Amino acid sequence: MSHQFSNPFAGQDFNWLLAARTAAHPDKPLLVWEPFDQPPQTISYAEFHANVGRVASTLAALGVSSGDRVLIHLENCPEFLFTWAACGELGAIAVNTNTRSSVEEMHYYVSHSQCRVAITQPNLLASLERVREQLRWVACTAHDAGAPAPLPAGVLPFAELLASEPAAERRRLPADPLRPMYVQYTSGTTSRPKGVVLTHGNALWSARVNALHMELRSDDVQLAAMPLFHTNALGYSFLGSLWVGGTLVLMPRFSASRFWDIALRNRCTWHSTLPFFMRALLAQPIPERHHFRLWGTAMCDPAPAQPFGIKVIGWWGMTETISHPIIALGDLPNTSMSIGRAATTYQIAVLDEQGQPVAAGGSGELRVLGMRGVSLFKEYLDNPEATAAAFDEHGWFISGDRIKLLEDGSLQFGDRDKDMLKVGGENVAASEVERVLMSLPGVVEVAVVAQPHEMLNEVPFAFVRLADDIAAERHAEFVERLQALCREQLADFKVPTGWRIVEDFPRVTLEKIAKAELRKQLAAEQSA
Repeated sequence: MSHQFSNPFAGQDFNWLLAARTAAHPDKPLLVWEPFDQPPQTISYAEFHANVGRVASTLAALGVSSGDRVLIHLENCPEFLFTWAACGELGAIAVNTNTRSSVEEMHYYVSHSQCRVAITQPNLLASLERVREQLRWVACTAHDAGAPAPLPAGVLPFAELLASEPAAERRRLPADPLRPMYVQYTSGTTSRPKGVVLTHGNALWSARVNALHMELRSDDVQLAAMPLFHTNALGYSFLGSLWVGGTLVLMPRFSASRFWDIALRNRCTWHSTLPFFMRALLAQPIPERHHFRLWGTAMCDPAPAQPFGIKVIGWWGMTETISHPIIALGDLPNTSMSIGRAATTYQIAVLDEQGQPVAAGGSGELRVLGMRGVSLFKEYLDNPEATAAAFDEHGWFISGDRIKLLEDGSLQFGDRDKDMLKVGGENVAASEVERVLMSLPGVVEVAVVAQPHEMLNEVPFAFVRLADDIAAERHAEFVERLQALCREQLADFKVPTGWRIVEDFPRVTLEKIAKAELRKQLAAEQSA
């Protein structure tokens, strides 16, 4: 006899959560927007909810309906969150994309997701030039990092999306936690990023479980500096704050010189950070007093955080896992440099090459068991093969990351699938970069590996083998052409920062390139 799990969010969706919190705290600040070139803007729960309703009404009037896919190509701003939540109200699907994406990458995202409308900002309009004919219309905010400029013909000012009144009846569709709500593209080990389909139930799980894991309270004020198109800022910071009725302070992006002023002025208590952020903040004067009680990042109490006197908890999660299957403790001791312990809200397994659990002190591959469409992603967008390959025969999600099980039961990050790089907090698939490099005639074979970097953790380094008839004096010319090709087709953080032309590669079984040897070469050269 088979049993179907009881969905913890049956009869609920994101719209229910926003409405419930608004009813409880109408006048409390939900969002404090801290633009760098204008005065701060405080938006209450009631104002936020009303703006979401306005955008939803206008989107509906412009032909957006349930199941339609809406591209949100925006840097951090209130309009991002208004649009994202409005898609949820309509039953539409928000497609969040990295604002550093190239024209070629945006062509892929829009074509693959079949978005027909887009919300963007002036300095990102050019990245949509190849897909403009695929889009029925584009709306554009009035601000970005540069000076305001007139919008091109046929582009709607975002202000027009706020011109309608919210619908008299805000409940447009029956609450269905398994209804897709948003898609986030993530670099995997394949040559093209996959669209991770996330549901209303995933959004509610993210809100509730992140609040639990991060021990958030209604009086917490979170400072978010990471991009909203990633799970971290959208899920950990915004949704977690919303669940407890807290306040989110949103920066356009991380700025070390502005960080403390914003944090002190808003009495911020919680911050999700990166080693890069902490190292950059060490160059700034550290205030004698602040209001932070916790920071969260990839490991417990890393060395760069010690001068701040703030407890830092570690965690591990992916876009596909919604929250943290591994999390440290907020008010109890943790093992330094660990990523925490197995979360009580998931089941995890650390398996050796034979698929057996590793003993204490051993390392293995991390797998995660959860509920699809609730605690795990629903599927990869229009890619059933990749979805099937992401789970083992018992339904466990295959993370591709390796974890070390410490003697005290804590967990330590071992390494990720080594074809994945982590560049300043951004995931980069080596195969995605290699695909671009191989498109240049004359290139026979390539290997992109991670090179350690003091500020960004690691950066791409490209080893390239050229055709035998290309003379050595032309090698520099080829490197320049490869660099130009990458800058044209890839986001800037994916472009290799180091290059080497090689006659051949070290090999392993079946003539595969021994990338481990290439990484060792780079490490030895850096040490020397």
